Amino acid sequence: MLGPADKPPRLLQSRQATTALATMQGDNQIRGGDQLGLRAYNKRMILNLIRQTGALPKAEIARLTGLSAQAVSVIVNALLKEKLVRKEKKVRGKVGQPHTPIALNANGVLSVGVKIGRRSLELMLVNFHGESIAYKQFPYAAPRQRDVATLLRRELADLLGGVESALRERIIGVGVAMPGQLSGWTDVMGLDPSELVDWDKVDIVEFIARETGLPVEIHNDATAACAAEMVLGGALTFSNALYLYVGTFIGGGVVINGQLFEGSQSNAGAVGSMPVATPGGEQQQLIRQSSLFQLENTIREAGIQEPATIADLVQDPRARKHFDAWRQSAAGPVAQAIAAALSVIDFEGVVIDAMLHPADVEAFVQDVRAALLKIDMTGTSPMVLRHGSIGPKARVSGAAILPLIRQFSPDQELLVKKAVAAA
Repeated sequence: MLGPADKPPRLLQSRQATTALATMQGDNQIRGGDQLGLRAYNKRMILNLIRQTGALPKAEIARLTGLSAQAVSVIVNALLKEKLVRKEKKVRGKVGQPHTPIALNANGVLSVGVKIGRRSLELMLVNFHGESIAYKQFPYAAPRQRDVATLLRRELADLLGGVESALRERIIGVGVAMPGQLSGWTDVMGLDPSELVDWDKVDIVEFIARETGLPVEIHNDATAACAAEMVLGGALTFSNALYLYVGTFIGGGVVINGQLFEGSQSNAGAVGSMPVATPGGEQQQLIRQSSLFQLENTIREAGIQEPATIADLVQDPRARKHFDAWRQSAAGPVAQAIAAALSVIDFEGVVIDAMLHPADVEAFVQDVRAALLKIDMTGTSPMVLRHGSIGPKARVSGAAILPLIRQFSPDQELLVKKAVAAA
C-alpha cells in the first residue's frame, strides 16, 4: 500500500477549542508530573497562538493562554533563541508601558508539500506562515509510477538543492497529498488497468523519505485541500461542514465538531465514490459525473490543446461553451451528493473548491445552489453553501502545511482558521 498500514484515526483540532483543550491537557500533564511534556506543550500553544493572531506582546500572550508572565517570558526567550519567533519594533502607546510584539520568524521553519495527482505532480516549499516560497508543477498524460518516481527524484533534489544551507536545516518534513487509490478508475482515463497497478506495490512515504532524508507523512489529496482551506483560507469556519474539491476526480473532506475527521484509513469524505442518479435514472459514482477529466477531454477533443492546466484551458473563449455545458451536467449530481450527506450528518455548511480560477468556481457553486433548490430536502436542516478560497494549489498547499501543524500545534493537529475569542 502507499502509506503506513493500520493508521489510527486522526482528528484535526479547531481553533475554537484551543484554550479549553490547553487548560485540560496542561492540568493532566501537571498531575502526571510530566514537566518536560508540559513545557513542550506550552511552547506549541504559544507558537500556535501567535500564528493564529499575529504578533503579540508577552503580557497579551500570558492573558490569552492563562500562563504566568514568568512562564511566558521563559518560553518566549527560548523560542527567540531557537529563532522560531522574532521581536518586532517596540510599540509606544498613549496609556501604559511600551511593549514589544513577538511574531513568528517566517523562515524559522520550512516544510515541503508534494501532490501526486492523475494529471500532474506539484511541489511546494512553504515557510512558517504557510506561505509558498517555491512552487513547481509538472503536467503529464497519466501518472505512471516509474515516470513519476523519476520526476520526483530529480525535482525534489532540485527544489531542496536550491535552498541555502542555513534554511535547508530548518525544513522539518514533507507532506504528501495523493488519491487513496491512484490505480483506480483507469477506464475513465483511457488507460489499461495494468498501467497504474504498480502504485499498489509502492510505499511512497518510504521512497520520499529515502530521497530527502526528511520525515514524511501522507494524506488523501482532498483531505489535504480541506486542510489548506481550514488553515489558509476563509470559507471553512463551520463546526460541522462538508468540503468538496473538484479536481481531475472529485473528492472531499468532513469536519465534525470543529475537527477534520480523516477516518481509520485516512479516506473519510470520499464523496467521489458516492452513487448518484444519472439523467437516465441509472446509478453511477459521482467521480464519473462531476469530475474535471470529462471537461478536459471534451475541450481537447474539440482541438483546444493549450495551455496545459484545466484552469487556464477553460479561459479560452472557444472552451467557454464546453465549460458551461459541464457546469450544468455536473452540478446536479453534486447537489444529490450534498443532499445525501446532509441526511446523515447535520452539516452547518458546505464548501466547494476546484482546480479552477475563482470566478469559475463561484459560477459552478451557483449552479449547485440552483440544483439543490430542485431537490426535496424535507427533514434536513438549512445549511450555508460557499465557494472555497484556495483553488488549484489547495492540495499541495495542504500537504505542505500539515507537517507544520503536526509539530507546532498544541495537540500536534490542524487548527481551523477562526478568530481566538477575547477574554
